[in-house]
Amino acid sequence: MKGRDRLHHRNFIARLYRVLLPLAVRNRLLHFCLGMGIISVLAFTPFHLHPIALFPSDRPHNGVAVAQSIPDSLQLLEQGRAFFQGEQFSEAARVWQQAAMEFNHAENPLNQALALNYLSLAYQQLGQWQPATEAIASCLSLLQGSQSKRLDSQRLPILAQGFNTQGHLYYSMGQSEQSLTTWQEAVALYQQLGDTEGAIGSQINVAQAMQALGLYRRSRQTLEQVELSLENQPNSLLKATGLRSLGNALRTIGELEQSRDLLQQSLTIAQSLRLSSAIAAAQFSLGNTARAIAQKAVVLNDTNTAELERKAAIAAYQKGAELSTSPLIQVRSQLNQLALLIDLAQISEAQKLLPSIQVQLEQLPPSRGAVYDRIHFAHNLIKLFLDESPDSTLSDRNLTEIATGLATAVQQAKTLQDPRAESYALGSLGHLYELTTQSEDAQKLTQQALMIAQAIDASDIAYRWQWQVGRLMKQQGKKPEAVAAYTGAIATLQSLRQDLASINPDNPDVQFSFREGVEPVYRELVDLLTDPNESPTQENLRQARQAIESLQLAELDNFFQEACLDAKPIQIDEIDTTAAVIYPIILPERLAVIVALPNSPLRLYNTGVSQAEIESKLNEIQQDIGRRAGNNQQVLQNSQQIYDWLIRPAEADLKQSQIQTLVFVLDGQLRNVPMAALHDGAQYLIENYSLALTPGLQLLPPQPLAQEQVQLLAAGLSEARQGFSALQNVDLELQEIQDNVPAQVLFNQEFTQINLQETINSSPVPIVHIATHGQFSSQAERTFILTWDGRINVKDLDSLLRKKEQELSRPIELLVFSACETASGDSRAALGLAGVAVRAGARSTIATLWRVSDESTAALMVRFYQELARGEGITKAEALRLAQISLLREGRYRTPYFWSPYILVGNWR
Repeated sequence: MKGRDRLHHRNFIARLYRVLLPLAVRNRLLHFCLGMGIISVLAFTPFHLHPIALFPSDRPHNGVAVAQSIPDSLQLLEQGRAFFQGEQFSEAARVWQQAAMEFNHAENPLNQALALNYLSLAYQQLGQWQPATEAIASCLSLLQGSQSKRLDSQRLPILAQGFNTQGHLYYSMGQSEQSLTTWQEAVALYQQLGDTEGAIGSQINVAQAMQALGLYRRSRQTLEQVELSLENQPNSLLKATGLRSLGNALRTIGELEQSRDLLQQSLTIAQSLRLSSAIAAAQFSLGNTARAIAQKAVVLNDTNTAELERKAAIAAYQKGAELSTSPLIQVRSQLNQLALLIDLAQISEAQKLLPSIQVQLEQLPPSRGAVYDRIHFAHNLIKLFLDESPDSTLSDRNLTEIATGLATAVQQAKTLQDPRAESYALGSLGHLYELTTQSEDAQKLTQQALMIAQAIDASDIAYRWQWQVGRLMKQQGKKPEAVAAYTGAIATLQSLRQDLASINPDNPDVQFSFREGVEPVYRELVDLLTDPNESPTQENLRQARQAIESLQLAELDNFFQEACLDAKPIQIDEIDTTAAVIYPIILPERLAVIVALPNSPLRLYNTGVSQAEIESKLNEIQQDIGRRAGNNQQVLQNSQQIYDWLIRPAEADLKQSQIQTLVFVLDGQLRNVPMAALHDGAQYLIENYSLALTPGLQLLPPQPLAQEQVQLLAAGLSEARQGFSALQNVDLELQEIQDNVPAQVLFNQEFTQINLQETINSSPVPIVHIATHGQFSSQAERTFILTWDGRINVKDLDSLLRKKEQELSRPIELLVFSACETASGDSRAALGLAGVAVRAGARSTIATLWRVSDESTAALMVRFYQELARGEGITKAEALRLAQISLLREGRYRTPYFWSPYILVGNWR
């Protein structure tokens, strides 16, 4: 599109936009807390309406007139229910507000409480947290103020619903402890009433609150109880629905295979009872789980599994769409199917779906769901049309089609008085204009979307529009404004840590993807702050360093699916005046390296090498160095190239500052490459410096190991267990350690989770050494260590190693894993190593990037503890360096395969 044609087209789109949606946005002076919306129980429990008839003692003197008004009031409850289920939340709130007033006038407190309960739910969906709080408080006050036993059969069901609603409100406002307590009260009431349906829904909510609080074992036990109670039920719609809800809940916490099993059970029951709507709903959920499995397979570079699961998801969506009588389920099944077909590059099949989706969208009545469906259709069209286009641009026709759909979505959101949906639609239209370089229109729309999101405190979408403003400012060459917008986006993300970690991926308005929707915000800000065409200020470099560390923290939050880490900025000078911290970050067209030297300004070194070239070299060295029969000459060449990128530019500065220890805050695939093996052409890096890794100095407790405390607990497994091979030299390793350092030993049958925990609790030691199979992965559920009787998952490490008795004394100073390895094919697997390090609560962790000869491991570990026990102020990093050099200088172990994979994470002192 060029010249007059582009101008004409741009003017046409502008006129279209002005007709369909006025630019003026009303000022919303609202102060709300962040909320993520209603969660599982509304998807599981049918909308209960328990209208309570008037009783003689409740009837006012003019009872006849009041009695005549009651049917109208009950009709308002039903009308509000229809609006709510149709996702017309503003209308639902208006009607229920009117119903509550009429029941109050009629002195009917139970029905008034019911109306207030529903009103709170509607306000929650609209993000109106103060009115939602007031409504549910009034509801509970009415119910708890009435102590008449005669009314309990009608009062208690509403009270149970009220507790459920209040639990949702607490959860939405980030008050997980209060939500847990309140939902537990709801469970108790439902059980007292014999309401299995309500109890199951509330128990699933309890499990989600436990997840948010990091109580994973208790959450899992609660979900297991739900599953058991469902198994004991006869086949029915209730059982099919309950299993589906439980399967959906398990998907949100990453238990994908178990999610699939339960959803398949739900489908089987629905099929046996010929419940077409339940069959369609189960197929839709199975499609979502298959899609989630495919997404994880992509992260793990398992392309075969990803393709198979995408095809399984498409088949499930097709069946769901064919059988469902719900227009929303039908269109969402087809929208998800469309997205997967585009991912699979099945363009012709994707195009065949377009007419059907367009017809269905036009037939949907206005609702929040209909608005979101239009937006998601637009996003799919953008991707489809860009993939089709040889020059990756949108044609006039395509642009008009997408803009029209998004403009309609905005208008519908405004009609519904749904600010969240309006913000989402406006920002999406702004993104469309961003893609077509119509910066002025894009900026206006994005600013409107941001203003609305901030007014309702919808931070989970506000950060997107701050990020979008940043990109637009960058396009226009307005660097200070761009930096300010990116900084605001990151500040919003940090305020959202818990919500992003525990977000429900089934929520259609929050298509959350860390790698696509969060990580780029940090990288793009660092790119701006380290622009090689300018001389960055110290403030810019400090801000860039802070962004790098914040990204590391965000990655770990995403790894654990919770915000479990406390961050406190620490200056390098406070830790070690002979250490330098190196922050490399991989950018699209260059490698930026920030170096922090003690008592010196930050320094920046830029190398003009593309991300593709960097990652190619990293892949090459990773494939060779971790194999005993790898190409050592190729390893040497690649390690020299990486040295030239990371270390060579700063070499003179490091020598001048008399640096003895290099601490790396590594980025991306650099984490999978041992820094010890980098080579300057004459020597390996480990020969000149002690080395350590850290996810960031924000997480580092600056305290050296007390020399007199070099004693340890050693646990090991030498026999083959659970499909893992025997580790023949573990016995020798533990025996030689015990000969050199005071140690308690748990070996083979004694090495159980319970024994390990009891030993740590009864006689706390500063060092725990574990010699067993284990795996580090980019997925928390795939990161574990093997014991005689099972596996210890990374999420359970803190409960195992940081019991109350231990916290009252001192945490573990050093945790050593001598036989673990990173997951094969997982380009981000070393993230699991960092996750283990911080989750265990140990000040330092030593682990291996790959499992090496257990004979050489035994030799290295013995030498490490000998050096550590020698005292004389030796640091953990220096002790490990000397142990690695001892192998390097022994003929049979001199290749990097044997000595380089040992990595110290955390405090190096």
